[in-house]
This record gives sequence, C-alpha cells and structure tokens, in this order.
Amino acid sequence: MAALTLFTASILAFLAVALGAFGAHGLKASLPADMMAVYQTAVQYHFYHCFALLAVGLLMHSGVQHLSLRISAVMFFMGVLVFSGSLYILAITGVRWLGAITPIGGLMFLVAWACLAYSAWKAM
Repeated sequence: MAALTLFTASILAFLAVALGAFGAHGLKASLPADMMAVYQTAVQYHFYHCFALLAVGLLMHSGVQHLSLRISAVMFFMGVLVFSGSLYILAITGVRWLGAITPIGGLMFLVAWACLAYSAWKAM
C-alpha cells in the first residue's frame, strides 16, 4: 500500500503542476476573475493534499500500518478528486450545481486529517 500511495501522490502532484500551468497560461485570458479564483483554489487544495498524501505514503513506507492511515490515504485521494475536481469543472464550465459537491470533498479532507492524527496518536 505504501508504494501505491507514493505513486498516487506523485501522479496527483504531476497533475497539480500541469493544471496549475494550464490555468495560469491557458485559461487566464478566457476565464472571468471570479472563476479564475475558483480554479486557483482548486489548484491550491490539490497541491496541499498531494503533499499530505505523500507524507502518508512515507509513513506507511517507514512501517506504520494502521487501518486509519490507509483510510487517510483514500480520503486524501478522494478529497482531491471531489473537492478540487468539482472546482476545476465549475471554473471551466460554469456549471454552478457542482459547487454543491465541493463540501463533500472538504469533509473527505477533514476525515483524512483526523485519521492521520489518530494514526500518529496510536504510534506514540
């Protein structure tokens, strides 16, 4: 699971760089300022949680193997897909109902952080 988590974090980080560059260079002239801000929020949270997923993968690689750590990895991944993904699509398409899905991704991030904290507490 550690190798898969590290691989997934690496791919998500690659995509964060690519999508950030696409937004800065390909969309800046065509998106209204409010939608560009939404896109930037997606990129920022995408990046932050790639680093969190990378940390989880490194913990797994070091030998920490709690179920809560695995749940954390899955929730960080799903949170990026749901939170950032919905914001990317909202910014590019203007489909406003996608904003209703974004908080679900935020809850996934919260669960991921709580599971990571619990794993750290159990390892003490």
